[in-house]
This record gives sequence, C-alpha cells and structure tokens, in this order.
Amino acid sequence: MTDSPALAQPERSTNAVATPEPILTSQPSRAQEATRQASDPAWTSINSIRVLAMDAVEQAQCGHPGTPMALAPAAYVLWTRHLRHDPSRPDWFDRDRFVLSCGHASMLLYGLLHLTGYELTLADIRAFRQWGSPTPGHPERGQAPGVETTTGPLGQGVGNAVGLAIAERLVAARFNRRGHELIDHRTWAFVSDGDMMEGVGSEAASLAGHLRLEKLILLYDDNGITIDGAADLAFSEDVGARFEAYGWRVLRVGDGNDLEAIDAAMRTAAAAGDRPTLIILRTVIADPAPTKRNTSDAHGAPLGADEIRRTKAILGWPDEPFYVPPEAREDMGRAVERGGALSAEWSDRLRMYRDAYPGEAAALDDAIAGRLPAGWDVELPDFPAGAGLATRQASAKVLGALVERVETLAGGSADLAGSTGVNVKSGGGFGPGQVGRTLHWGVREHAMAACLNGMALHGGVRPYGSTFLVFSDYMKPSIRLAALMGLPVIYVFTHDSIGLGEDGPTHQPIEHLAMLRSIPNMLVVRPADAAETREGWRLALQRTEGPTALVLTRQKVPTLDRTDLSPADGLHRGGYVLYDPAETPAAILIATGSEVSVSLEAARRLGGEGLATRVVSLPSWERFAAQPAAYRDTVLPPEVRARVSVEAASPFGWERWTTDAGERIAMTTFGASAPAERLMREFGFSVDRVVATALRVAGRT
Repeated sequence: MTDSPALAQPERSTNAVATPEPILTSQPSRAQEATRQASDPAWTSINSIRVLAMDAVEQAQCGHPGTPMALAPAAYVLWTRHLRHDPSRPDWFDRDRFVLSCGHASMLLYGLLHLTGYELTLADIRAFRQWGSPTPGHPERGQAPGVETTTGPLGQGVGNAVGLAIAERLVAARFNRRGHELIDHRTWAFVSDGDMMEGVGSEAASLAGHLRLEKLILLYDDNGITIDGAADLAFSEDVGARFEAYGWRVLRVGDGNDLEAIDAAMRTAAAAGDRPTLIILRTVIADPAPTKRNTSDAHGAPLGADEIRRTKAILGWPDEPFYVPPEAREDMGRAVERGGALSAEWSDRLRMYRDAYPGEAAALDDAIAGRLPAGWDVELPDFPAGAGLATRQASAKVLGALVERVETLAGGSADLAGSTGVNVKSGGGFGPGQVGRTLHWGVREHAMAACLNGMALHGGVRPYGSTFLVFSDYMKPSIRLAALMGLPVIYVFTHDSIGLGEDGPTHQPIEHLAMLRSIPNMLVVRPADAAETREGWRLALQRTEGPTALVLTRQKVPTLDRTDLSPADGLHRGGYVLYDPAETPAAILIATGSEVSVSLEAARRLGGEGLATRVVSLPSWERFAAQPAAYRDTVLPPEVRARVSVEAASPFGWERWTTDAGERIAMTTFGASAPAERLMREFGFSVDRVVATALRVAGRT
C-alpha cells in the first residue's frame, strides 16, 4: 500500500514537535503492530474506543465511525494525561472544558465518557442514535453528563471554545486573588477539516489569536478525507500558516498513532504561553480497518459487518459486539480517582478562599448559579412621557445602569457599539493584555454569536451581543443552537425596520422577526417605547432557560404618556391592553415596536368617529402565547373579530392573532432608501392607513 497524496507530509514550522514521518504500511505490518500493542494497557483502551465506535454505528446502521477510530489515540492521551476533569463531578467549575467540534464523531466522546467513569452505561452506547437515548447522533448538552456543548454544525465548536476561553479569563480576573487562584483551567477542542473550512471557525480563530487566549488549545484532525472524497477536492490551503498569521502557536505531529509525540505536543501546548495553540495531527481515518481506512466510505456510514470482523482480527479482538476488556476499564477508570483528587483539592482551596474573601466567595457562588444580585434593578432609569427617544437609546441607558450592578454582564457589538448603544463605559474593555467586560467582536457577527454560546456554557458570566437586526442572518445557526441548548444569551438587535431610513433595503429587515419567532425556545421582544424597553431588559435578565432578542428602533419614537394607558410592566406577559376606551371594543389594533404609537393615535381618532377601538401592545408573541388562555382572551376577546395588526415587517404568522376577519398592515416587499418618515408613509404605516383599515374590517365603510 502506498501513501495517499492526501497524506503528504507538510513542511514543519520552526516550533514543531519533532515526530517520525507517517508511514502507511501493508496490512501484515499493521497486524504485527497490533500484536505488539496488545500487551500495552494504553492500546487496549484506545482500541476499546475504536471498537465501541464501530459497533455502535453498525448497530444503529448510521453514523460516523472513521473519525472516532482515527482520533482514539489522541483522545486517550488527552483524557488520561492532560484533561483536568472529574467523572464523578461533571459540573466541577474549574474543570478543563472539552469541545468535540466535529460532532459527527460523537461516538468518540461517548466512548471516552463511558470508559472514564461518567454516568453513561454500555446500554446507553448500544442505544446510540435511538429514541430517548443519552447518546444522540451528535453530542447534545444536557443529554449525558460530561457533554459540554451541542455540536454537529461544523465550525460552531470552534466559536464555542473561544467563548469558553474568554469566559475563563473574565471569571479569573474578577475572582482570583494572589495565593487564591481558584479559576485556572484550559479549553481543549478537537476540530476537523470541515471546521477549518467553515467561515465561523475562521472568524473565531482570528479573534482568539488577536485576544491571545493562551489557555485555548485546538487539535486539528488532519486526515485529508471529507464525505465527498479527498479533502483536496476543495481544500488545499496551508492551515498551519493561516493560524500562524492569526497569531497562534502551531505544532505538528506527523503520526496520529504516536502517543509520545502527541503527549509532547499537548504538554507544550499546555505550558505557559501568550497565545492559543493549534496542534495539527496527521491521522488516517478508520485506522486500522483493512479496506475502508483512508477512504470517504468510512466517514459517514457503517463499516459493515465483514469489515468490522476483519478489523477486530487485526486488533486481536473477540468477534463480540461491544466487548470491552477489563484492562481497559481499569486503565481508563483511573480517571475517577485522579479527577476526584483534583476536584477535592480545588474544594479545599475554595474553603480557604471563603475564609479569606467571604464576600467574593458569595458573589462567585451567585455567578456560577446565574443568580442576580440583590437590588439589581432598583435604579433602572425612568423616562419622561412625550420625549422622543429611540428604543436603542433607551436600551443604552438601561444597560449602562445594569452593568453597574450586575457584574456578570459582559458583551459588546460586532463593530457597531455606538450605533446599537452597547458602548458601555463601565467595566473596561477586553483585549490583549486587558480584561474588562466590553468585548469588541469586530465585523464577525457569526463568531460573536458562537462565542456568546461558549461564554454562557462556561458559566459565571451573562453574555450579550449586538448588531443590526438584518445581520441576525449571519448569526442564525448560533442563535438556533443557543435556543436548542437553553442558553440565556441576550441579543441586542437595533435598526429594526424600514424605519432605519436612508441605508436602504440592504439594511432594512423584513423577514427577520418571523425568522426569530419561528425558533423554538427563542424569546423575541420588540418594545413600543423607552418604558417597555426597560421592562424588556428586566425580562431578559430574569430569563435563564433560553436566549432573548431585544429588537429596537433606530428612529425616535414617543415615550408614551401612560396616564390613561396601562403600565409598561404588562410587557412581562408578552401582550397587554394598552388602551381601551370601552368595556367591549368594536375593533382591536395589535402592534409592536414603533407602530404602537401610530396605532394609539389611530385608535383615538377612531373613537372620535364612533368606533370604540382597543390597542394591544404585543411585544413578545412567545411570552403572550405562554399565558393562560383566560388571560389571552381578556386581551383579545374571541368575539371581537375586527382586528388589525400593524408591524413594519413580514406579515408571516400574524394570522394567529388577527383572525380570518382581520387584516394585516405589514411589509410584503423590500424597503427603499429614503428618510424614515417618508418610508413609513409610503409603505402604509400611517395613522390614515390604520384608521381606514380598521373602519373597513369593522364594516363601517
């Protein structure tokens, strides 16, 4: 067998870890090597990981066996020699974090968790990819202990890992004291060719190099194979040179089975430094399968019973599904004792910290638990009625007050801080050699969102990120994963409609509210004025089970005089009766955001024309839908069929609230470039249009 061109050895950088050149030999030589390894407990453990991956994918008749087999040696070295973790205490706060960014290789992680003593049984492994199993096709946070993040969409894990490293630095800077360094851990991630191709991974890696995140270590599985075939069908760049240009330290190991070279690289990576580290590891996918190794056939499909039987013969393994030798369990099971000692020693240091710094220790407990400090919202600003104020400006004032009291708040914008109102002065900036709470993400919306997820996963910080609503398109995959994982990330989306004006249709969101509202477990809040904006922030900070999007105006809107209106805290129920001149209205106007004040003026004019018209502010569909039916019926009485919705966005979904007899004033085209007032008039978001529409649906014209 000759070497594949995809496995040609790259030139080594000057800081490379010296390793033998990879030599792919004939089948008999591999068998002889397997025989030599049979007496080595490490290789018994490694081959147990490989066999579990092969057998689980075969039983499920779907999955990805090749990458777990190739990465088993590196994973073994990391999890038994370097990773600080405690299987009996998966949530130990100062543990190292491990991210399997190539989530399709999930059986690698499940094998490691099972063999090192986490609460994941062999029966769970057998149930791989089955209904109700804690071993789904891609790792999912919360399904099995020890799974730090949900991965599968490639590149996301790179961003998560960068966010984890950012959070570690933030929490360490806040709580560590000389002689009491409680927070001191690393983030390790295994990444694939696909992760290196995806834009989000590149964005995040660029940022990590700029920030010099020295406790971040990526191991790149350079196996030269993708689903379509050899990686060089579409990918031929020098990844190491790219990462060196990003400001990373790059190490190279030429043989994925050379345990000592892998160990040396990991020791070098974990040593004190001033930048993140990329280890480029040359592996052979599905090693040592006799015919499918080093082929795309082993990437995303079972090896097949005959190939598995022949592979087990090479390994000297019994032809028995899911067989794990006692020696492997003993060897890898030592992680329980080793991890227990590590976490117990940390608990001792935590007790000493409590004695020396009781206030800081209590604050650390709250930060880890995600609790808000007492009185966190007592000094939020009030806003005088009538003053024209963009909701983005109101948000800036509220956020400025919050960061003074909620020290876990950390975030920033994708190069738009002045426009989105998150240029917070308190807390300092976060950058190379600087650890403050304001992050500058640069023009990297997708990386920002993926990193926010990592920060939330780490704990001890409450992350927020900001950009224009239209650019939520660039963030969608990460937003979806935040909702899937139930992460309390806060998004501050401004410039929320055609009301942003002259920048024109490229920057004017139309379908974006509908997109965000369609995501399960997503909370979308589009406040009507400054007072509702304040309550939106209150709601977002109190939410712990998923992400929240605050959707805000660029243009000024009236701060409503609530003398004859309902108070703004009705926002917490998602929708409420803002204005109701009659016990039984003849028509209902339902609006969000800047269109609420337009609807309110229209309702008052309609009253003068003899049509008693209620105005409902509906800032959060999700929150309103979660209220009891009795409450929803008091706000939107079923018998009142004359309803008009008013929102400068796509009408998609509004039929849920307007009934078949109602009508929707909405955007059915893209916008245009002009001043906001002209745009609102031209596209029909005017008092005259609302009045005429309400009269028509009420049968008065």
